[in-house]
Amino acid sequence: MSLLPRADRRDPVLTAGVMADPPGSEPAPIGVPVGQPETAMLSEPAVLSEPALLSGRAERLARAARVWRRIRAVVVDRNERRREVCEALDLSFIRVKALLALQAGPLTLGELAAALSIDRPYTTLTVHELERRGLAERTVHPDDRRSKLVELTASGRTAARLADDMLNRPPAALVALDPADLATLERITAYLAGESADPTA
Repeated sequence: MSLLPRADRRDPVLTAGVMADPPGSEPAPIGVPVGQPETAMLSEPAVLSEPALLSGRAERLARAARVWRRIRAVVVDRNERRREVCEALDLSFIRVKALLALQAGPLTLGELAAALSIDRPYTTLTVHELERRGLAERTVHPDDRRSKLVELTASGRTAARLADDMLNRPPAALVALDPADLATLERITAYLAGESADPTA
């Protein structure tokens, strides 16, 4: 006959799990089986349900949309340089773009049209206007006398440098950023511009 009281006549293993902890011991965290380290539970990867995954993706898209809206506001609404450049040079922006495209060196009409994403007739009109202003000139192609190269004059190179400087002048708020924040932003924008493969590099 068992000497245990009637209430304790159960499996000894089960009984040990419900008995009070010995003095000086810490109670086991909720959800962690007795005798199993807490770290074992923490190391198991959490499995998200499909609704949770969809909710996370929606939040990520919403956050990306907010970031993009703010970038556009900073660049387009508050620091639009195109009008300023066009007024300074008294040129349409497509002609300003032609100056910038020709900065690297002479181009054929076809190459310039491709660089500007416009058709050949419109490119010809653009070059005519730059020639009229003394900003560009056409010369014979050294390897194909039937073809012409468009290149900048000295005045054209000066105008192109001015346009480049004005378009790339950073806003004061960007210059005033904390150096660490500016370095982080530089790394992220380099990735977004395709200049870096890893935004954390």
